[in-house]
Amino acid sequence: MSEVLLAAAAALPLVAATVLLIGALWPATKAMPVAWGIAVLVGATVWQLPVRWIAAATTWGVMLAMEILWIVFGALVLLYTLRQAGAIGRIAGGFASLSSDHRVQTILIGFFLTTFLAGVAGFGTPAAIVAPLLVSLGFPALGAVVVSLVGHALATTFGAVGVPINPGVTEAVGSLASVSAGEAVAFMTDVSGLTAAYHLLPGLFMPLVTVSMLVYFFGDGTQRSLSAVRPIVPLALFAGLAFVIPFTFTAVFIGPEMPSIIAPIVGGGLTVMVLSRGWLLPEDRWRLPDDQTWPDAWTGTAAEEGSSSSVSQYSSLTDGGRPMSLGRAWTPYLLVVVLLIGTRDFTRIGALLTESGLLAPTWTEIFGTTITNSVEWASAPGTWLVVTAFISIPLYGLSRADVKTAWKEAGKTAATPAVALTFIIGTVGILLHSGQYVGAPGGQSMMLALADGVSGTLEGVYTVVAAPIGVFGTFVTGSVMVSNVTFSPVQYELAGELGLPPAHVVAAQAAAGGIGNAVSIHNVIAALSTVGLVGKEGVVIRLNLLPVAAYTSVIVVLLSVTTLVV
Repeated sequence: MSEVLLAAAAALPLVAATVLLIGALWPATKAMPVAWGIAVLVGATVWQLPVRWIAAATTWGVMLAMEILWIVFGALVLLYTLRQAGAIGRIAGGFASLSSDHRVQTILIGFFLTTFLAGVAGFGTPAAIVAPLLVSLGFPALGAVVVSLVGHALATTFGAVGVPINPGVTEAVGSLASVSAGEAVAFMTDVSGLTAAYHLLPGLFMPLVTVSMLVYFFGDGTQRSLSAVRPIVPLALFAGLAFVIPFTFTAVFIGPEMPSIIAPIVGGGLTVMVLSRGWLLPEDRWRLPDDQTWPDAWTGTAAEEGSSSSVSQYSSLTDGGRPMSLGRAWTPYLLVVVLLIGTRDFTRIGALLTESGLLAPTWTEIFGTTITNSVEWASAPGTWLVVTAFISIPLYGLSRADVKTAWKEAGKTAATPAVALTFIIGTVGILLHSGQYVGAPGGQSMMLALADGVSGTLEGVYTVVAAPIGVFGTFVTGSVMVSNVTFSPVQYELAGELGLPPAHVVAAQAAAGGIGNAVSIHNVIAALSTVGLVGKEGVVIRLNLLPVAAYTSVIVVLLSVTTLVV
């Protein structure tokens, strides 16, 4: 079979997923099993894979999906535990108390709080939690969704404790026959730092962009104008700088698990300190128009009925007759930072957790094949997130009913992406491991055959499409992590064949994939549902495409220039 036909056959599962998700508007829970079925069919016929090889490759994907879902569950159970305790509302209320200016609140809550939630929970929760909080502060429901989606997108590149990069990139690229486990870890480390570097310039302006979206589209109802943005420019740029510097520093020197946690803590803390001293505050307080003037399309039923996440509800909770202190509200997340850093591979404890066969069991030669995978459950961030959730129970004096509610909501939310995640990673497992079978055409995996076909078509212009692939992947799958698992191996192989630096190409994909979260169908639906505006997905996506396209264009230019120099 010719190279072109092999590439076309290998592309069928991904093409099917794209058509079903975007063209037919199928949910991922239906589209991804179909994609897996097509991968099985192509693998069995064109690649002539025996049943045990297909089963082994799929099992590899299931094991990886379990590890990722454990992290997702841990992040969510901690988040919902703190929400039951009122800590999330207290944190948001602390931000809101600094200023009643809606531009300032957009920076503090729409940017810093959402990016922090992206770092500790991710998977659609930041916008779903923050949008109702903004509504309770006087934002129109539609504006709250737009702000929260744009505001958190930057941090989703590293997502919930680094999952999109590690294991997202590490496992996917490490599964290529040409890449050893050690090389995959070293590659991931390079990608982590480079991804943050690609965010450095455009990320500086994200607080300003977020405020501009609010002011321009939801400010003066008679005419659209950015005039109200000018007074907030100094504060917005300071906030952007205070975020991107620790964001980049952490990604380079610590790893992908911490940038989206440490950057909003440090940046938000510095911004709060500046505001508390009255520095950089606009002279005139700016508020959105009175809600009586809002078009019907801006408001949702949840805004009128109130949300379980509202600031007013949580800020009324007390601790021994006194309002909960901000320090106590932040304590569990600060503990998470300490635990995650202390259990990383570069520490003695982390090395012990990952090297022990008991704490990191490995399944070698799955079903008699050469496919191998391990489950490092002891060192997984999900474990330490769950530990922190348990510690939070006596810290806040939560009742058994509170704990039951938190765990039930976490389990329900984590189960939502489980089916889609398992099948898409199972599909990727077949694409990646099909080349290890001795009867594979030309000794190539389906993924490598696809890379060969694309490289021949896009040679000379690939730097222009590498980053948009990340946006496309996130838009389709609803997750930067799944996008990276799906496309990082292809990008890695293509970059090598085209003479481009693979780490830069994959980093640009991951960076653009993060900003693509602002238009991810899954995230848009989740956020709209919390404010009673389901059905306005097209409006939100059209508005958010403006900053997404601009941000991605900057990454494309940076990648193109970099590849000429490197």
